[in-house]
Amino acid sequence: MATIELSAGTIDYQDAGTGPVLVFLHGLLMDASLWDDVITGLSPGFRCIAPTLPLGAHHVPMRADADLSMPAIAGLVTEFLDRLDLRDVTLVGNDTGGALVQLIISQASAAERVQRVVLVSCDAFDNFPPGLTGKTLFLAGRLSPAMFGLFMQQMRLRPVRRLPVAFGWLTKRGDRATARWMRPILTQPGIRRDTVKVLRAAASDTGLLTRAADGLADFTSPALVIWASQDRVMPPDHGRRLAGILPQGQLVQVDDSYALIPLDQPGRLAQAIRDFSVSPSVSR
Repeated sequence: MATIELSAGTIDYQDAGTGPVLVFLHGLLMDASLWDDVITGLSPGFRCIAPTLPLGAHHVPMRADADLSMPAIAGLVTEFLDRLDLRDVTLVGNDTGGALVQLIISQASAAERVQRVVLVSCDAFDNFPPGLTGKTLFLAGRLSPAMFGLFMQQMRLRPVRRLPVAFGWLTKRGDRATARWMRPILTQPGIRRDTVKVLRAAASDTGLLTRAADGLADFTSPALVIWASQDRVMPPDHGRRLAGILPQGQLVQVDDSYALIPLDQPGRLAQAIRDFSVSPSVSR
């Protein structure tokens, strides 16, 4: 695990393999380990980079004055790409990470660094906050950081983590990972402070992704949309809509998975990304 000092604070990131660059973005209350099995499958032929963003499972609190709104975190990703001088990047996002990808590519400046994008069962359009999990989190974010920490203590229990309001409708097989993601928020006041800040900022602008969708048609580079056919949090119709809006959009559906495909079907996801990354662009 490497670290880099950015404007908001210290960011941890994984950097494995050599070859064309893939940058992986995770969602709320997750860290870069979401992508571990996918990176294992792809790193022999690609340079795979996965930052842990300040979304609630990060290990080092951000600066107290850091802006942790969604646009600011998207800007932090762009800063990360700039600082590592990453070019011709394939940007991959799942869950809230896919929302960040949309925010990044809806800006004209994305063309300088981002060559392709992969959106994996993610927040989109008016599904923000997404599902019962997102709505519950946004409500909990109204609490003080101390009270939020008390509320989250119940996530120590596996039966609670498996509820639809927690991770139960996000992953079929990934409880070990979700238990690990909870540790920073349960043990560090600074992480709880950051998470409440993220949630309050996101709740203040729930139309963010609807507006971002207006700019997706201007992203003319190749785009792959990968959606879980059994997704109960991210509507499958949103996958079809995203693929239709993006000028070079392609849609792949994955069976036997919920939204967190990197946990439920990492092999299939890695293969889809590999095939897409080596395929020529197609205009339409």
